[in-house]
Amino acid sequence: MDETSPTPNVAIRKPWRRLMALASIGVVVILSVAIWSHYRFARPVGSGPAGPTVVKEAFQKPWTERKVVLLGLGDSVTQGLGASTGGYAYFQRLARNPADEFPEMQGVCLSHVLPKLETVNLAISGTTSIECVDYQLPKLKPYDEDTFGIVVITTGGNDVIHNYGRTPPREGAMYGAKVDQVTEWAKNFDARLEQIAVKVRETFPSGCHIFIANVYDPTDGDGDIVYAGLPAWADGVKVLALYNSVLAEFAKRHDDVELVNMRAVFLGHGIHCTQFWHHAYCAQDPHYWYWDNLEDPNDRGYDALRRAFLIEMARVVPAKL
Repeated sequence: MDETSPTPNVAIRKPWRRLMALASIGVVVILSVAIWSHYRFARPVGSGPAGPTVVKEAFQKPWTERKVVLLGLGDSVTQGLGASTGGYAYFQRLARNPADEFPEMQGVCLSHVLPKLETVNLAISGTTSIECVDYQLPKLKPYDEDTFGIVVITTGGNDVIHNYGRTPPREGAMYGAKVDQVTEWAKNFDARLEQIAVKVRETFPSGCHIFIANVYDPTDGDGDIVYAGLPAWADGVKVLALYNSVLAEFAKRHDDVELVNMRAVFLGHGIHCTQFWHHAYCAQDPHYWYWDNLEDPNDRGYDALRRAFLIEMARVVPAKL
């Protein structure tokens, strides 16, 4: 045998080394893809309480013996689409605790401090601000002089997101629009908010207070809605910011209107919730608070939202009453 030729053992080891190297590379690639997929697409909802802490002491004594109506207007968020049955929508949880309420929230609800509370929810899933004015406001009739109104509203979100890019942008269904297209629509939105306020005040001649939420952003401020399965929208974040500025200015103009910053509460709980490097990452609760349709909260999202409303109500309503 030629002394320079490889021994049989060395010749056998070389293919195995190549095979092991390829297998190692394959494992690294698979793990990398799995990790990337987790941080890009995984949306764990978590369990337990969600959202800001409500000061329980504010709900220990009755706020009034007067008759009070909790009135809901607007879209599916106030209607409660996506919530489990049993009283888990934010409107329901404002009024009464569900049977399995978290210990820290037991007794933290309006019926606990308003013994003569009545609830009326006129919100309808899919409703835009146009339809709120056209179909919900006509149903309102004045209450008697002894009745105070606590009014909760979510509106404007469907104006922005409909019709998901399936139709050319128009007022009330502006998905895909450029920000300079929506200037006049935003002015009309502001005018409709004023119509709502006027009608609500007529409904409660002896007094009321309006709590209106702004619109949340399931992309956590990035605008990369394509990762949620919808068409790309370059100006989506700008359009949303414009409509939220209209809501904020509306609340600022009126002493009987409070803005509930739903966008801020939900930031970090959208499609980037697991990404620890993201600017909105919430290390204390890195979970997804939206329902399957992306538009509405899940149970934990509704828990967080009712807390945000209750904090504002406890700050404002007792003094008003």
